[in-house]
Amino acid sequence: MKHMQLRFLAFLPLFGLLLLAGPAARAQQVRVVKLPALQELLRRSGDTTYVVNFWATWCKPCIEELPNFEQLRTRYARQNVRVVLVSLDFPSKLDAKVRPFVQRQGLKSAVWLLSETDQNAYIEAIDPKWTGALPFTVVYNNARQRRRSFEQALSAAELEAAVQAVRVP
Repeated sequence: MKHMQLRFLAFLPLFGLLLLAGPAARAQQVRVVKLPALQELLRRSGDTTYVVNFWATWCKPCIEELPNFEQLRTRYARQNVRVVLVSLDFPSKLDAKVRPFVQRQGLKSAVWLLSETDQNAYIEAIDPKWTGALPFTVVYNNARQRRRSFEQALSAAELEAAVQAVRVP
């Protein structure tokens, strides 16, 4: 019996590490991307509706609207609607700000961090009508040749209406 207790005690630190690592292992990943990856996303064909939101951890309206995107992701989880949240925070803030923020907020949508230095080049490439203000959202379905963009925070109802306008045949 004493031998069993010692064996159990030997595994206790390992068990503790596994418990601590568990949430980190399941934490949402943040994919660092360059403009070509984002352009490829915006050009994807097929009958999938994409909702791409540009935001930053320091942008209050961005943070306030994030739950609406998560709600939309949940609502359309079994349909051809994909939500991608693109952080425009500095790449140097990835570990200190972005990843902890994503974890605290419990974001389940795909989260990308755009690693580009020429703001004017990527803004123009994403949408010529975009002034660079945040938040900015693009809702599109390339197979249906429909696209809507919004340079403002969106309510859940506005977001739903945009998705429906792009999805309806």
